This record gives sequence, structure tokens and C-alpha cells, in this order.
Amino acid sequence: MNEKMIRKYAYMLARVGINVQPGQKVMVEVMPDAYTFVPVFAEECYKAGASQVIVTYLDLGLLKTRAMYEPAEQVMEIAPWQRESYETYLQQGCAVVRLEGVNTKLMEDATEAQANAIFAFVDNMRNIARAYSSKQQWLIAMVPTQAWAETVFPNEPKEKVLDMLWDTLFKLCYITEDNDIVKTWEEKKADKQKKGEKMDSLNLRKLHYTASNGTDLYVGLTENSRYSFRPPKDEKRINFSANMPSEEVCTTPDKWATEGVVYSTRPLVLGGKKVENFGFRFEKGKVVEVIAGEGKEMLESLVNTDEGASYLGEAALVEYNSPISQSGLVYYTTLIDENASCHLALGRGSWQMDERFNNSQIHIDFMIGTPDMNIVGTDADGNEVQVFKDGNFAF
Repeated sequence: MNEKMIRKYAYMLARVGINVQPGQKVMVEVMPDAYTFVPVFAEECYKAGASQVIVTYLDLGLLKTRAMYEPAEQVMEIAPWQRESYETYLQQGCAVVRLEGVNTKLMEDATEAQANAIFAFVDNMRNIARAYSSKQQWLIAMVPTQAWAETVFPNEPKEKVLDMLWDTLFKLCYITEDNDIVKTWEEKKADKQKKGEKMDSLNLRKLHYTASNGTDLYVGLTENSRYSFRPPKDEKRINFSANMPSEEVCTTPDKWATEGVVYSTRPLVLGGKKVENFGFRFEKGKVVEVIAGEGKEMLESLVNTDEGASYLGEAALVEYNSPISQSGLVYYTTLIDENASCHLALGRGSWQMDERFNNSQIHIDFMIGTPDMNIVGTDADGNEVQVFKDGNFAF
């Protein structure tokens, strides 16, 4: 295992991802299987100036055991001490980091109802931090584990797969032995900003997605549906990257203006349980039909979480020839798989600056990109423009 490159990955997360500020506290949520990475990451945060690194472990195995024996309502419940602990640090301007891993086998024997309860608890905990996301930095990143590595590389020798997954993650994050990783990501962000500004210049009000798998979907946009990042001039905002790695250029659509049908192209993991081969039918913005076999109960529960859960909150563009897609692998985590594919998100919009933007407790991305996906935009004057052709930007 390349310890030097692992430390460089931790350095990237601390300096580019969360961008730790001198004297700032950092709160880290991590799964137990990734415990060996935590001291490395914590040290890089301290080197960047953190005054304290607070670590909490999210044990899905324990949550599964609870879900097997406790009522679902009890599993979902956030204890007062948990909320108070989180909010105490958040009110002090604490940056928040989630270090995630994948174990698709853990929940194979869990019922959909049990997985729903686990998902609800995890999402409700994270909603505490999301309430502060407009005020301070937050970051979601992956840590390779043996279970995840065996899932990604099922046909490779088990003693080799963890190193293989680390090496893959380095490539997806553009980490090499000798590059300036901060400069590399500054250039990447500048390129995404340029694409976002191009999309904004088209003044689009509607996107029409089509693909040979049956996707035929119209997504409405408002005049405030911006793809480029434009912070308020008076905002003293710390520059950070919420998702690492990231290839997407995204916006918030019009809540009530989605029509048609869309099909997923990569698995979705909810409450640790994998859902594949599903779709949604929309009318007047709302999901009116969940199209699925196994996992349908989970998806129906998801879209009924609250009033906004059945409407879209994000429409993201990702080229099919992105490095993550070209790796030819399925990662079974939204964080990486969404950056291999155009995707949509049910639930909360990214920026609540328009009454036509959606709000919800949830924000769940699902992947829809294909090699033959075409997207045609319609601007405010009714003119059409090709945005995506055969899975990639047309400009």
C-alpha cells in the first residue's frame, strides 16, 4: 500500500476539499472499517491549522442489529444528546467531513423496511449538519475498505483488491506522485466554472433528455437556475469542494416543471441496501409512478418522505467520457457513480433563492447518463440548442 499517496489524498481533502482554516474545529463522521485512515487525515487537518478534530463513528452494522429488534420509529429517532453534540460544534463554526465506505453485502438480508429505518436515521443525523451548510465548509469523500474493494473488483484476488481500489481512487482524484494537487484542482474547478458560465449564457428554460433505454424527460428551469458559481458580493465565503472527486456541472430546476419518464443507469444504495434497474414517471414536477422490481418499496418510501421528496432538486451534467465513467467500473456509491453520469436528485434544491426551487428533508442523487444520451435545451425565446450529444457536451 502506497502510504505516501494515501497521505497526499488526506492532504488534498484537508487543503482542497474542506480547506481547513487556522483555529477551526473539524468534525469527522467515519465508518469503523476506515479507522486506519482517520489519524492520517486528522494530522493533515492539524497541519492546515485545525484547533481540534472531533471524530464520530457511524456503525451501520450496529444500526442493522437495532433495526432487526427495535421498532422502526425508535431506530429513526435522533437522541437529544446526539443532536446537542452536533449542534454545539456546528454553532462554533466547525467544518464537517463525512468519510464513507461501501459494504453492499452488509444489508443483503435486511428487509426493505429495516433499510428504510436505517436510511432515515442516517439522513436525519446529517440534516443537523445540512442546516449549517450555507455557513461553513462541508465535505464528503470516500475511504477504500476491504469490503468495498471486493465489491468493485469481484473477480480479483482478495489480497490485491484494496491496493487496486486505492490506486483507482488516486487516478479519479488526479493524484500523482509529483503533481501539485492544489493547483490541479484549481484548474479543474476553473474548467467546470467555464462550462457552467457557458450553460448560463444560453438562458435555458427547459431541458429535454432522451436515451435509447427509454428516458424521455423534460426538466424545467427558472431564470435563477444557474450552473456557474456566483457567490453574493458581500459574502465572506471560504472556498471549498464539497465532493471529492467531482466532475459535475449542476443546477436547481423548477420544482413543478418536470414531465416524462427517466430510467436509472447505475445502482443506488439506500440504507446500505442496493437498488438497481428503476425509473420514475413525473407529471407537473411530481413522481407519480415508481418503476422498479426489487427495491420498489424503498423507493416509494423515499418519495413519500415529505412533500418535497417526490420533486427534483438538482439536474447535473456529467460527460460520459469522464475519467470515472471511462474506468469502466461501478463503485456502488453515489459520490463517485454520480460523477460518471448525468444525474438528477430527488428532494432539496442546492440554492433556496427561488420560490420555484424544491425543499425537502432529503437530497438523493440517481444516475441517468448513457453513451447515447442527448439533451436539447429551449431558451426563454423558444429557441432550441443541443446541449449534450451522444453523452457529452455538444459545445
